[in-house]
Amino acid sequence: MNTTLVEELSRRARELSPEERMLLAEGILATVHGVDEDVDAAWDAEINRRVAEIESGSAHLIPAEEVFARLRRSAK
Repeated sequence: MNTTLVEELSRRARELSPEERMLLAEGILATVHGVDEDVDAAWDAEINRRVAEIESGSAHLIPAEEVFARLRRSAK
């Protein structure tokens, strides 16, 4: 293993924006785990379904502040 190269790549990756680091990480993980087209298609369908529910007004949305307040209460 070329630890010098890994260290250099890690240092350079930390210079990227969070979004760029996420894209890089996803790309690297895909080379390790592979890409499952069925899983990707299922996630795309789920995302589209949720967006359609939000846009149509049929989704029951809860403000983040309320969700976090509920979590804090339940953690006590």
